[in-house]
Amino acid sequence: MISKEKTLDIINIMAEMFPEAECELIHRNPFELVIAVALSAQATDVSVNKVTPKLFEKYPTPEAFVAAPLDDIMAMIKTIGLYRNKARNIKACCELLLEKFNGEVPRTREELMELPGVGRKTANVVLGDAFGVPAIAVDTHVERVSKRLRIVAQKASVLEIEKTLMRKIPEEMWVSTHHRMIFFGRYHCTARQPKCETCPVLLLCQDGKNRLGIKQKS
Repeated sequence: MISKEKTLDIINIMAEMFPEAECELIHRNPFELVIAVALSAQATDVSVNKVTPKLFEKYPTPEAFVAAPLDDIMAMIKTIGLYRNKARNIKACCELLLEKFNGEVPRTREELMELPGVGRKTANVVLGDAFGVPAIAVDTHVERVSKRLRIVAQKASVLEIEKTLMRKIPEEMWVSTHHRMIFFGRYHCTARQPKCETCPVLLLCQDGKNRLGIKQKS
């Protein structure tokens, strides 16, 4: 793994590349963010953003989702992968919000993860973007970028990646780092065709140098 200093150098370069990096899921409040992030599991933000404006217009509150027929919710999100399970989770999530949290989105990771369809990644996104609580959400982009750049161990689990990033990056940078790494992975260091030839972090990336056949200097 690379050092903490090199990790911060890379994150600062990403900040220059993507100074406007932020959550791309359309939402107006913590409740809508919870639903949007849950819908984005194994789906793209673009596909989620195509359905959520009308979804939230029709069902703006937990009460509205609970009262809605399950088939109606499914019909509105059927273009998103795993829509049947996600529709069930939405209703169950809203039921628990009303039963246990007075209809309000909780502000702790542990309580958020009690909600159906909300895992650690979703909870961390909500903490950071809805409530400003320092957190790093590890999605496929963050995992890929972290491993390619040797910021974390190649066999690290999602939780190990999160803990390593938290250890190497100052707490006040956690949320911004999460978004910058996502943008870097989504628009530059893509899964199939990373832009190694024009990458400003190439000299710090052993994976990229290997791809381009650049030998390490002794």
